[in-house]
Amino acid sequence: MGVTSDIVTSYRRPGRVVARLLQMGQREDRALAILMAGCTVVFVAQWPRLARQAHLDPEVELNMLLGATLLAWVMIAPLLLYALAFISHLVARAAGGKGTGYGARIALFWALLASSPLLLLQGMVAGFIGAGGALTLVGLIWLVVFLWFWISGLRQAEWPPAQKG
Repeated sequence: MGVTSDIVTSYRRPGRVVARLLQMGQREDRALAILMAGCTVVFVAQWPRLARQAHLDPEVELNMLLGATLLAWVMIAPLLLYALAFISHLVARAAGGKGTGYGARIALFWALLASSPLLLLQGMVAGFIGAGGALTLVGLIWLVVFLWFWISGLRQAEWPPAQKG
């Protein structure tokens, strides 16, 4: 299945997509590609907000904002997300999970990529409307969907159906 159809499927059955990704074998290059795609989409989602910020404040240069955001999302965030996946795996392991660190990484990284269309919407709302109720609502919807995808994927990775009891 293609990435876009997997993203659509995630909005119905997120655990099923993670299970399929895990059945494809343990390949760290796949996990890294999913993570980098997610971080790149998050970076692109920030463009309208940054353009608005640079337009409203003439002392702020758009290129500087874009460079800092690129550094944050494409260089630093992946390292932090690897650490977060490791911590989530340790917590799941302490709760009786039988999965691997790779499964925890796939669950988190896929949750970021699959929820990224909502981040694109949030970026557009931030750029065109600005701060307010609409931006807060879209951000809250993204957070709920992201957590749903992550928890569903982590449950699938740490407690596969054959081991549930």
